[in-house]
Amino acid sequence: MDIQLKRGLLDVCVLAAIRDKDSYGYQIIKDMKPYLVLSESTLYTILKRLESAAMLTVNSIEHEGRLRKYYHITDKGVARLEEFKEDWKEILAIHQFIFREESSYE
Repeated sequence: MDIQLKRGLLDVCVLAAIRDKDSYGYQIIKDMKPYLVLSESTLYTILKRLESAAMLTVNSIEHEGRLRKYYHITDKGVARLEEFKEDWKEILAIHQFIFREESSYE
């Protein structure tokens, strides 16, 4: 898969994981696990990128004697999710076209 495409998809997946409630790294990985496997190093790179793009904010809260970073989606992050949903309609149409063409040659 094209690295830029994959990167964009993973960014949106992380935003979707925190859309309904603030969460922390390990929980995000657990929530995504039924759908895809994401390493901690990849996740934290994505989280930093999304924070730099103002699509999420970070709040440190003490948990069992240590600080845990909780991530919160911003309005800009929500807008990116909505934009992706619209983009996805076009991607599905392209997918249908490609596979329609393949099946007609078989």
